[in-house]
Amino acid sequence: METCADVLIIIDLQNGVCYDNEHLFGLDKLLAKTNERISLYRKLNKPIIFVQHCDEDLVPGEEPWAIHAELDVQAQDLLIRKIHANSFYKTNLQEVLDQLNVQRIEFCGAQTEYCMDATIKFAHGLGYHNLMVKNATSTLNNSFMSAEDTICFYEKMWSHRYLEFIQDDN
Repeated sequence: METCADVLIIIDLQNGVCYDNEHLFGLDKLLAKTNERISLYRKLNKPIIFVQHCDEDLVPGEEPWAIHAELDVQAQDLLIRKIHANSFYKTNLQEVLDQLNVQRIEFCGAQTEYCMDATIKFAHGLGYHNLMVKNATSTLNNSFMSAEDTICFYEKMWSHRYLEFIQDDN
């Protein structure tokens, strides 16, 4: 059986993040990979949490704030709103994870060097065993590195320090 955690957390795969003047690097592959992971968790009756960032550009209820339409969001999924890169900051995420008796978290989402990095490191510091499928995160090009190089850099930094990469059949 394919490896999975106690919960799948999908961070900021919202319209305004996926399409901020340009598409996230490898967006179609990221959405497909995320849906594959969602499908596995549904098959195993494990919880799925969608985290949505809220700010002046991502206003709750407006189109940029909405979760990308290609993702399989269902009524039983849990939704967390955040205002900071760290998904735990001033949210009830930790309480939800405690209620679900979570020890192992699988992450996917955006943006690699911001919300993904902050949340993964904070979760590690709280004692969670973090998992991720390779390339299950994305970002945009920046003035220092291409999006592809940024993802590679962070995946190398996270590996065996802050999370464990699990095998993906793709």
